[in-house]
Formats: sequence, C-alpha cells, structure tokens
Amino acid sequence: MLPWIILGIVILALNLRTPIIAPTAILPRIQEGTGFSTAGLGMLTGLPVLLFALATPLAGRLITRLGAEATVLSCLTGVLVGTVLRSVGPGWLVLVGTGIIGLAITLGNIVVPVIIRREVPWEQVAMVTGLYSAMMNIGSMATLIGTGPMAAAFGWRWALAVWGVLALIGLGFWMLLIRTRVRREGAARRAAEAAAPAAKVPWSQAPAAFRGIIALLIVTFSGQSIAYYTTTTWLPSYLADTIGLAPAAAGSTASLFQIAAILGAFGVPLLAAKSRPWMPVAIVAVLWLSLPVGLLLAPGAYGLWAITGGIAQGGGFTAIFSIIARTAGSDAQTASASARVQGGGYLAATLAPPFAGWLNTVTGGWTAPLMLILAATLAFTITGLLAARRAGRIPRGGAGREVLDDD
Repeated sequence: MLPWIILGIVILALNLRTPIIAPTAILPRIQEGTGFSTAGLGMLTGLPVLLFALATPLAGRLITRLGAEATVLSCLTGVLVGTVLRSVGPGWLVLVGTGIIGLAITLGNIVVPVIIRREVPWEQVAMVTGLYSAMMNIGSMATLIGTGPMAAAFGWRWALAVWGVLALIGLGFWMLLIRTRVRREGAARRAAEAAAPAAKVPWSQAPAAFRGIIALLIVTFSGQSIAYYTTTTWLPSYLADTIGLAPAAAGSTASLFQIAAILGAFGVPLLAAKSRPWMPVAIVAVLWLSLPVGLLLAPGAYGLWAITGGIAQGGGFTAIFSIIARTAGSDAQTASASARVQGGGYLAATLAPPFAGWLNTVTGGWTAPLMLILAATLAFTITGLLAARRAGRIPRGGAGREVLDDD
C-alpha cells in the first residue's frame, strides 16, 4: 500500500497551493470582472494565508476527532467547493470561495505530516516530506504557467475553475484508496482507528523534550515563512528598482526562487540519510542567509541569490516537518505540533510582507526590508540548529521514549 499512499500524498500536495497561486497570474483580469480594489485583490492571496494562521488550532483538533482519511476528504471537498464558488459568482462570492479554500487547505497542511508519520517508514520520512514539498512547488509553477493562457482563451473564471479538476482527481483517488484499505485490513483496523482519538495524550502531557523542540520549530518556521513570503512578494519590485530590470525580466528572475525549491526539497533527504541530523539544517541556513546578504553586498549576482534562496526555502520546509514526523510519538502529537508550528509561521507570513512594504516606503529603499529577511533567516538558523540537535537525542518515533542524556 505504501506506493499508493505516497501517490495520494503527491495528489493532495498538488491541491495545497494551486488554488491560491492561480489568481496571482491574472489579477488584472479578475479586477476587471469583479471591480475589486487593490485591497480586494490582495485578499485573494492574503486571506488563505491568514486562515492558515488562525484556523490551525481548530484543524489540529478536528483531525484527531475525524481521523486522517476523513480530514483528507474534507480538505479536497472544500477546495473543490471553494474553487467552484470563486469561479461563478459576484465579487463577494469570490471572496467566500477563497475563504473556503483557505480553510480546506489548512486541514491539508496539518494532515499530511500525520499521514507521513503514520504510514511511511522512518528511513523514508525525509524523502517523502521532500516529495510533498516539491510537488507543492511544481503545482505552483504549473499554475503560474498555465492560468494566464487559459484566461486569455476562455476567460478568468474558467481559468480558475479548471484547477478544480485536481481536487476531483484527488477525491476519486482517496475514496478508492480508503475503500481498498478498509477491505484489506478489516474491522480490526477500523476499530483501532475509531479508538485512537479517545486515547490521545493531551499536549500538556507530551514529553518536555518534544514540547521544547516544537517551541523552537515555531520560531524556525516563522523565520522560514517571513523570508519566503516577503521575498515572493517583493523580489520583483526589488529587481526593478535596484537592478533596473523590466517587469517581465524581473518576474522571470524571481521565478528562479520558486523553481530552485525543488532542489532543496529533494536535497535535504539525501543529506539527512548520510549526515548528522543538524547538518541539513546548517546547510539550508547558510543558503537562506546568502539571499539577503548577497542582495545587500553583491546585488549584481541577483540570479545566484534567487537560486540559493530558493533551494533554502524548499529545503527548510522539508527539514522542519521531517523533524516533527521523526520525533512525534503519536498521530495526535503530530497534528498538535504541526498546528502550533504552522499557526505561528503563517501568522508571521501574514504580517511580514506588508511590514516590509511599509519599510520600503518609509526608508525609500530596500535595505530595511532586506534586513528584515536577514533577521528572519538568522532566527531560522539559531532555532533550527537547536531543534535539530535536540531531535537527534530522541529515538525515531520516540517522543514518548525521551532520551534524558543532555549531550
């Protein structure tokens, strides 16, 4: 069943960024069709990220009650319903559909680490997490490439609606997968899964070492999210203002930041298999730091810094969530930890890009926003290395079997 589970994770991952990336490729067309203001257009991408932050605690509790499979179906159903509503109605319904998509993807964000922790052998956790991260980036790239031409040919509503096909495929696949598992594993498995939520250990009773790692990872993922979303939002503007690139060239260069993430997503598992737990985090941290430092000291090599930063953002995501899957002692701990880490990170992601834009306006340049990214990557470096070092002292899957040695 493992190959089919991994394929299911791949299909689910394609649905976790595509719906919120699609509007960014055709914002002027959406504005023409709905009459949205600039602030309204910003809600099409900002609202889902805000909901990632606000709804993650609820999502974590919901997963432990419903179970992972039912949560996956809820996620894909919400993505499909939200995509349809966003594509057929007036402006207010576009925003309602966007909100539903944001809530649905929040469930997916939390449930994938639970499925990986439960289904994937420990030696393959980092690789599958990397595949999950890479497929989200591939889905984003495909959406950016395909949405514009489809909008030109069929209109912006159809260009958004067509991505709902991915959710339909996901629903069909996961329904078939769940049905196959039920048939194979019988009543005993179903009874065990039904009893699992009642047996969950409260977060307050999780081992102190595990809770300490998660506290560090909240800061780590916040640094990751600030650096990622601030760079994604403002790198084209920086390149236009500082380097003098035309909009098309600035956008093409900025896309390197997204494409290179695939290298990081797969590179971290390869490093993790052959090195100490802290080594992948250390290498990702150096690459993250190279982005703001490079743009400050050697802006002419902007293409190189976009690539190194892109590798870092793909690798950082994989490293963080591999640590959670490696150290959690149960599905409930995985869901709760993922909710805490993502809640903090996505709240930072909501606030940082507007703050960076304000810094640019107030100072009249890009040094202050780049210093913000530098501070975020330093936070990633310090807390990420501490978390990885502590995680190395806990047996795989053994947050409940805490190692008391403090070396």
